[in-house]
Amino acid sequence: MPSPLKVEFQFDFGSPNAYLAQLVIPSIERRTGVKFEYVPVLLGGIYKATGNRSPAESLRGIKNKPEYMALETQRFIRRHNITTFHQNPFFPVNTLMLMRGAVAAQFEGLFEPYFRAAYHHMWEEPKKMDDIEVFRAAFKSSGLDIDRLIARAQQDDVKKRLIDLTADAVNRGAFGSPTFFVGDEMFFGKDQLRDVEECIVEQTR
Repeated sequence: MPSPLKVEFQFDFGSPNAYLAQLVIPSIERRTGVKFEYVPVLLGGIYKATGNRSPAESLRGIKNKPEYMALETQRFIRRHNITTFHQNPFFPVNTLMLMRGAVAAQFEGLFEPYFRAAYHHMWEEPKKMDDIEVFRAAFKSSGLDIDRLIARAQQDDVKKRLIDLTADAVNRGAFGSPTFFVGDEMFFGKDQLRDVEECIVEQTR
């Protein structure tokens, strides 16, 4: 019996494109019957390891390309009828605390509510989520026992897990977020989701 197809969504809450991508994943799961594995990675760590920079930095001073990227984002938003997205005025936000919290939430069986709340407070009702007091108040307003998760996020096994997931992503070819793996096939960016779905269908025939 072949092992089931492994499909991964590697994300950092600081990436607006990862936020937009995760809104589309449930419909792909429904159509294909394949569940995505949600893998927290630290985008700052990926950039450091690969010499990459955020689009905000790499596009600065370039004529026409930032406008085109914004156009592509608007097309994606229209195509998928996304109404919840708002630019975070505090962008870029240091996401170390958020991403350690995601690993802690996975360990504690609280990942789904944590994931939804983190994205809500980053890109739906945007806040300065690298400020510890703002962070605590935001998650408390979403009904999470955030003090428990903050304490858990300080544990060495959580810190090591995030480092290991980030290093593994880089070793397999990742250079940014969102990155998707369908088995061994890597896809980068929200605009590749149609190819991701096509690849899933091909590999599950």
